[in-house]
Amino acid sequence: MTGAVVRAEVPEWRSILFVPADQPRFIDKAHLRGADAIQLDLEDAVAPAGKPAARAALPGAIAQLAGHGVPVVVRINRAWRDAMADLDAAVRPGVRVITLPKVEDAGRVRALDEAMGEFEAERGLPVGGIGLLLLIESPAALPLLHELAGASPRVVAMTLGPEDYSLAAGCSTDAPALLGPNLAVAQACAAKGLLPLGFVGSIGDFSDLAAFRLKIEQARQLGFRGAAVIHPAQVAILNQGFGPSADELSWAARVVQAAAAAGEGAFQLDGRMIDRPIVMRAQRWLRQAGQGARA
Repeated sequence: MTGAVVRAEVPEWRSILFVPADQPRFIDKAHLRGADAIQLDLEDAVAPAGKPAARAALPGAIAQLAGHGVPVVVRINRAWRDAMADLDAAVRPGVRVITLPKVEDAGRVRALDEAMGEFEAERGLPVGGIGLLLLIESPAALPLLHELAGASPRVVAMTLGPEDYSLAAGCSTDAPALLGPNLAVAQACAAKGLLPLGFVGSIGDFSDLAAFRLKIEQARQLGFRGAAVIHPAQVAILNQGFGPSADELSWAARVVQAAAAAGEGAFQLDGRMIDRPIVMRAQRWLRQAGQGARA
């Protein structure tokens, strides 16, 4: 394998909008939806008979979205032959992350990492530059979350797939059933410095936007920093709910300014002790605000 080797960058995405890779009319408008990233789906959103055509059209869709400055995510299929064909179509300039579905085995993550590196090297791309988003969709993966999170330097994010997980677990997608698994994913991400994506509940329910807003408020409190959704109407709620408020940004700016004046070590601000973790949180909020919807 030749070419420069880099490490995939952990993104600061609040919102990822699913778009079926075989639906040009949705792809044409995707860059107008305000999402931080667009996820072109080759898996569940595409019928088995339509997968070859979707795969063939994928490079053009990637180039189209990248031309609008939109970070692209591609969800591939799990079956090995489909996965290899999907990677052949997906490892292109403009793709920031590949989503691996139904992840239960760190060895599989490493094998797909190696295959991606071969495609990157062949195409003159930085080897290791495209990240991996791991989709946790069964109880079998829960004891392995920390191992999976550290399986490859490409892993930049994890999320729970609520529909497949609840099917495998024999439970509903209601909050009590999925709270524990979601928390486990969020904490594993925090331990490895990954982007925790998700919220507690079904990803398929987009009819009640007021209820969805409450789910996102809860998700932020639980430690999530973004999520993937299937309907454009949900995007603005994600961007607002996972982004810092005006008051938080004002406070963050004061913290960073005071930290620069104080130098190393803890200091007081407004009667509160400020140390390194608080400064880092303030910096992250300001970075999110500065990067906006193209983080």
